[in-house]
Amino acid sequence: MDRIRISGGRRLAGEVTIRGAKNAALPLMVAALLTEEPLILTNMPHLADIDTLAALLESHGVVVAPAASEPDSAGAATEPDERALSFTVPEITNTTAEYDLVRKMRASVLVLGPLVAREGRARVSLPGGCAIGSRPVDIHLDGLARLGAEIELRDGYIEASAPNGLTGGTVPLAFPSVGATENLLMAASLADGQSVIQNAAREPEVSDLARCLVSMGADIEGIGTSELTITGQPRLKGARHAVVADRIEAGTYAIAAAITGGDIELVGAVAEHLEAPLQLLEQVGATVSQTDRGFRISADQRAHAVDIATSTYPGFPTDLQAQAMALMTVAEGASVISETIFENRFMHVPELIRMGADITVRGGTAMVRGVERLRGAPVMATDLRASSSLVLAGLVADGETMISRVYHIDRGYERIEEKLAALGADIERVGT
Repeated sequence: MDRIRISGGRRLAGEVTIRGAKNAALPLMVAALLTEEPLILTNMPHLADIDTLAALLESHGVVVAPAASEPDSAGAATEPDERALSFTVPEITNTTAEYDLVRKMRASVLVLGPLVAREGRARVSLPGGCAIGSRPVDIHLDGLARLGAEIELRDGYIEASAPNGLTGGTVPLAFPSVGATENLLMAASLADGQSVIQNAAREPEVSDLARCLVSMGADIEGIGTSELTITGQPRLKGARHAVVADRIEAGTYAIAAAITGGDIELVGAVAEHLEAPLQLLEQVGATVSQTDRGFRISADQRAHAVDIATSTYPGFPTDLQAQAMALMTVAEGASVISETIFENRFMHVPELIRMGADITVRGGTAMVRGVERLRGAPVMATDLRASSSLVLAGLVADGETMISRVYHIDRGYERIEEKLAALGADIERVGT
């Protein structure tokens, strides 16, 4: 099993290209279940989670294949695009999402809405994924029930049926769940009549899915707001859509610049999708500036400690909490970090303490007292974002840090060790 070795203490500088967002690509892939025509997605990231979901979709009859880049000015075919995939499902051959596939990733539950909407039935295993909190699917199920689906939980599976099709309705979400909003957006796109999702998630990944659905023929109003109105269509068509840039990847490299006193341009990143994290970086003393290709983070002094509270978009994202904590461990002063989204998302704390961090956790709050230097140590990744926080800590620690269980980081970061090495880090992937 691979590990990542880091010798800390190097200032990072240069540029890094931000690819398509995993959290946008996954629901976009599932949207292919809504149409018989090809859905072509470009700017796709090369990640383990993409491969996992592709395998699940293939079990439902989806044909996944490389796609060509945009036709040239004369309309002639072009070479295959390594960042483009085509998803085609003329006929859904299976409406059961088996446990062995679904257990690997929670996003698998997104097939539920499209399968019920198109086929009138679905049997989907209760999902797995990172153990960072309960993340119950009852918000998904309540929403589908309000669209006319009959729901049963049996033997670890969600069984949903709507033999006469889904019908439009008003769905007030108890919490602005990203996954539930995406599931219901897709289901409502093929429902009979108008649906209104209230208290909808506003994350850029949700808006990216909505825009793709519109290009497929869906009628959606209120994109980017907390109330989405969907007028169902009898069928959707194929489309070509570019996956939005990964704001979490961008935020991670932005924090890497701040924690190492570096200077990094994030090419392809969208600053407006990171308003709260970029404000935080400015508060700790880093400089944020727009460029023609994205934005740039530079830092020439030790960070100042600031308090952080995670929240739904446009607040500070929970997916950057662990990385921000790594920054606070070496900041001047003390900070209070409050995690309001997932109850188990401080599992990286014991590993940071192994590296000399001064952190005290009480419930959903962590008190972080900055230290002058961290110390390299053998540490273990516990989930996707925790693994990136350990990489950030290793970049500034004295001596060598060896991170095991890096398959977690491969789920959401493409070749992170190569990108950081290109910025000047002493980092490599090693076998056991």
